[in-house]
Amino acid sequence: MFLIDSHCHLNLLNFKKKTLDNILSEAYEKNIKIILTISISINNFKNLLLSIQKKNIFFSCGLHPLCEHKKKDIYLIQEFSKMKKVIAIGETGLDFLKNSINKIKQEKLFIQHIQIAKKIKKPIIVHSRLSKIQTLRILKSENAYLCSGILHSFTEDLDMVKKLLDLNFYISFSGIITFKNANNLRKILHFIPLNRLLIETDSPYLTPVPYRGQENQPKFLYEIAQYIAKLLKKDFFEFITILQKNFFTLFNLSSFKYLK
Repeated sequence: MFLIDSHCHLNLLNFKKKTLDNILSEAYEKNIKIILTISISINNFKNLLLSIQKKNIFFSCGLHPLCEHKKKDIYLIQEFSKMKKVIAIGETGLDFLKNSINKIKQEKLFIQHIQIAKKIKKPIIVHSRLSKIQTLRILKSENAYLCSGILHSFTEDLDMVKKLLDLNFYISFSGIITFKNANNLRKILHFIPLNRLLIETDSPYLTPVPYRGQENQPKFLYEIAQYIAKLLKKDFFEFITILQKNFFTLFNLSSFKYLK
């Protein structure tokens, strides 16, 4: 059994101290054997595609709601997402942290991503910050249950959990759940069916305890997995087997065999 990092940004890591091969080797030593690396722009996706050629690393293709983009980028997402190694659309969604952002523009872009996901039949990776009501409204109105997806690095409430589950979505926890001020998240975790749960690092961000202050890397997924398994009082190997099955089910990779 092995762990899967369902959301990280490999090419945003600091390679001044370690090479990508070093970072991946350290992850493999911790039994993290599959990684989904997430794009936030077309250029970001192209760089990922050119710099990473590993059988056990998959890609997403999308435009982060805070990233600048061109009109043609939506067309490019649809084309790139047809590639076999691209298993998801995103990261997309809504981020209303800053008052200066154009909410209408973000919502339109989010809808376009959902439409692509439904068309090519691949799940969508959703980012939602201070936008619970709008995110749920769009997912429901666009029938996002038809493509399914993940609400990544979950930090919302139990009401959102229930509504996401009704939409056939999965919920992913990052290192945030290990933070001292994450008591509410730890309570919510117990209400999520195990067959709808995923974990991620979101590296290089959100480094889990006890490594706060360091750059987050895929190897730290092991600590997140152990922490959550302990919270749920589940046998560790049973827990990671469930996570593995969830990932393969969501991304339609049931026939995928890991090759070392």
